[in-house]
Amino acid sequence: MKKKVLAALLASAMVAGSLVGCGDSSDTKGGDASADNSAAANDSSASDTADSSASGDSASGDSASGDSASAEGGEAVEYGSGNISIWVAENMVEFTQKKAAEFFEANPDMAGYTVSVEPVGEGDAAGNMITDVEGGADMFGFAQDQITRLVSAGALCPVVNDNATFVTSQNDAGASAAATVGDMIYAYPMTSDNGYFLYYDSSVVTDPSSLEKIVADCEAAGKNFYMEINSGWYQPAFFFATGCTLTYDTNNEGNFTACNIDYVSDAGLVALKEMIELKSSPAFQNGSSISSGTNIAAIIDGTWDSDAAKEIFGDGYACAKLPSFEGSDGKTYQMSGFGGFKLLGIKPQEDAGKLAVCHALAQYLTSSEVQLERFNEAGWGPSNVTAQQDPAVQADEALTALAEQLALTIPQGNYPGDYWTLATSLGDDIITGTLSTSSSDEDLTAALQAFQDTCISYAQ
Repeated sequence: MKKKVLAALLASAMVAGSLVGCGDSSDTKGGDASADNSAAANDSSASDTADSSASGDSASGDSASGDSASAEGGEAVEYGSGNISIWVAENMVEFTQKKAAEFFEANPDMAGYTVSVEPVGEGDAAGNMITDVEGGADMFGFAQDQITRLVSAGALCPVVNDNATFVTSQNDAGASAAATVGDMIYAYPMTSDNGYFLYYDSSVVTDPSSLEKIVADCEAAGKNFYMEINSGWYQPAFFFATGCTLTYDTNNEGNFTACNIDYVSDAGLVALKEMIELKSSPAFQNGSSISSGTNIAAIIDGTWDSDAAKEIFGDGYACAKLPSFEGSDGKTYQMSGFGGFKLLGIKPQEDAGKLAVCHALAQYLTSSEVQLERFNEAGWGPSNVTAQQDPAVQADEALTALAEQLALTIPQGNYPGDYWTLATSLGDDIITGTLSTSSSDEDLTAALQAFQDTCISYAQ
């Protein structure tokens, strides 16, 4: 990374750090940090910002000269010294320590900081931060569905100016959207690998593109087809397929302001009937963990179960995007659903110099180079558009299927906790037969109306 580019990015971070608690979004919207920063950004390429392979330096290329950088208005801010604490998944602790050491070796002007990396997974980090922001880590990985709660708790520093440009220019659109609340970016994407697709045994399933044919092949072979229809994560695959909407609006503080839902519609009725039709098959089993299933020929699952799928299906192991289905109206619908992402957040900092270093380190830890290394070491699917084109990533069957499916989905936004319980209840009504193939359209519409009204009430 060229010296002036890194300096501009650090200056942007320092501008954010000059805000009260780093979180006054009304003061951080839009605009460049300064005319000098804008010129520096325009003089650099996206690849200069993402990584520095062209300049031959692995961590960040040439570091900004001196031991300080200029914030808006030319005021010098010292980088300072101290400790930066980072929470990551347990299998990423050693990797993150190694990458942080490389970063500081390449940027000796910021080497007054030590890094302590602790094993706190994405599923626990948000809850811990919300409980005690002050005692939480300076930087932490988390799942994108927690971003609203973190913003509401004041646990995330906005990513502004050139740092925000880095996020949007280097990552796919879904990952960038997942890092955004209202009109403000609050995190750096690390992965685009949390979603679901079809694993199947190619010796049984002859056409993975059709749900009807998959189920028919499973029935003929006496095998099982698994999908977790009583889950708010998997269930939208049907409703979004027919064109239904279920999203929540949030403001910059992370509060729910509106629910956008149209399940009470002809499209919603088609989706609900398809779920009921699937459940009526003797091949259907409710579930999404291949390791917990029995006699499986096909399952809708995620990349986290790829090793188990390979072991179970053996030579028949295959992956594909979700299939299409023929609705009760005779039309064909491509199954859709949610996409998910891992993000790296920065806690608000009182020290502008420390904040600048945190932003620079976050950019390196989410750069194309490091994302690709993380994929090679742990199989995490990159969100960086350059890393996604690497031959090794392209050759991964599960990630390839997921990438095809993510193009058909929406990023999982922010949903109230009660939504997940409500979706389970709707699916359970199908599994238990409360809603069945003998239910009238009036009964099914009433069920959709109750679901929709309750969803709306969560934003009131």
